Amino acid sequence: MDDPHPIQFLIQIAGAAALLIWAVRLVRTGVERGFAAPLRFWLRHSAKNRLLAAATGMGAAVFLQSSTAVAVLVSNFVAKGGLATAVGLAILLGADVGSAVVTQLLMVRQPILIPILLLVGVAIFQRAHGSTRQVGRILIGLALIFVSLDMIRAATGPLVDNPATQTVMAYLGRDLLTAFVLGAGFAWIVHSSVAAVLLFVTLAAQAVLPVPAAVAMILGANLGGALIAYVLTLSAPLSSRRMIVANLVLRGGGAIVVTFLISAMPDLLDRLGATPARQSINSHLVFNLVLAVIALPFVGVLTSLLMPLMPDKVSEDNPLAVVSALDPTALERPQRGLDCAARELLGMGQKIEHMLISVEPLYDTWNTAAARTISDQDATIKQMHLDVKLYLAKLGQTGLDEEFGRRSMELASISSSLDSASDAIARVMLELAKRLDAQKLQFSPQGRIEIGDFSDRVQSNVQLALNVMMNQNPAEARELVAAKEKVRKVEQKLQRNHIGRLREGLAESIETSNIHQETLRALKQVNTAFSMVGYPILLKSGDLLKSRLV
Repeated sequence: MDDPHPIQFLIQIAGAAALLIWAVRLVRTGVERGFAAPLRFWLRHSAKNRLLAAATGMGAAVFLQSSTAVAVLVSNFVAKGGLATAVGLAILLGADVGSAVVTQLLMVRQPILIPILLLVGVAIFQRAHGSTRQVGRILIGLALIFVSLDMIRAATGPLVDNPATQTVMAYLGRDLLTAFVLGAGFAWIVHSSVAAVLLFVTLAAQAVLPVPAAVAMILGANLGGALIAYVLTLSAPLSSRRMIVANLVLRGGGAIVVTFLISAMPDLLDRLGATPARQSINSHLVFNLVLAVIALPFVGVLTSLLMPLMPDKVSEDNPLAVVSALDPTALERPQRGLDCAARELLGMGQKIEHMLISVEPLYDTWNTAAARTISDQDATIKQMHLDVKLYLAKLGQTGLDEEFGRRSMELASISSSLDSASDAIARVMLELAKRLDAQKLQFSPQGRIEIGDFSDRVQSNVQLALNVMMNQNPAEARELVAAKEKVRKVEQKLQRNHIGRLREGLAESIETSNIHQETLRALKQVNTAFSMVGYPILLKSGDLLKSRLV
């Protein structure tokens, strides 16, 4: 067979790589949209011991097809005090192993799987709704991953005997440092170490890339993957960033050391498998598995060592200082004025999200300073709500057409809903947490778990609502409104569970009965308030009837 034209080859390989990147993202999106709440519960309950934490991280990475996505989720838990930094690092080490397991599973060649996955996936996606619909998205993504890998194999097949290709790849086989840097750079560019590793292994299987070079690029992809999580969490609190930095040092530093080891002793790769593909992909799994086994006993020590290097900083700035998005000069331009109001509402939502994250730990340990901050934030929200109403009223005085007038009313309604969410946190939940401390009461163990899980579910929906406020995506708006009904049913179930414990005569449940039930109702109110963000979008797209979803 004649060698393909260089431009034709570049188009083929670029298209295959693009499909691979998008397919991996498709799977991750399906898991995040359909199963985010269960994943959050799973991660939250993994703090009992380090082995369980690592196993949980591995399972989460397999589902999400990304250790980076797990790192961002865990970062949120550590930031709000739901997980210790050392436990978070254990989860990340397990997630790195899970990411390597994913590549093992995806390299299994079963051609019959592609049509089956596409057929079932499309059928589910077209006919189902809610979380079940996301299963179809996941199956379609998996099928497209296999298709992209076949495309890469077909495109690179004729290059095996090409002299120019052999020269370049032979150089990479000798210069493993360059191969390592290329692997790290590619993983960073595509923002997916899984996609990068699959590409490198496929090239090695086709005998296009020498095994030492492929392994060096895979090790580089490990550094690139850890670096992605570091950059994505730069604005996170230091408590969670220490965990990310520790994982970056372990994974990146370990990858560099192993690259030099392979450069000095390339014969080690022969022990990892009989074929180039098996040697390459096994190196990825063995590296992350050995790293986890070695580092897990010392996660506490490692995170402690970072304390002097990354000390908590006391900011002299006022954290409650508000820079308003309500530009008075935009009042003469209705579209821009409405955009300013929407930005202000997004700021309100973000502040309320922080209040919700901060209030839950107070149910376990009362903190007067944290409580005062929540109260001050509530006062800030009240002022922002008033400012938005006055701003929209002034905007209406300029004369708005029907569409702009409707949008103005929608923004005013959302502002009122957000204000009620702030009330539920600062005037209800904060008071209930204070009562628990003043009366020296504690929830029953099961009751406390239920409240924590329910709070996580609401926090997940709040984050989704903030995303909807930014992107105005009808699909996510539909998911947000559908989640309102799920939360209502879960709240009713938890209320029944609580009544059941009262019947059993559990003293802790009896003493904290009112606090438990009012907390659940307050969380449901917060969820309802944020779900209102999705209604105007669905009404405009025709997905909403007068009383319920289509």
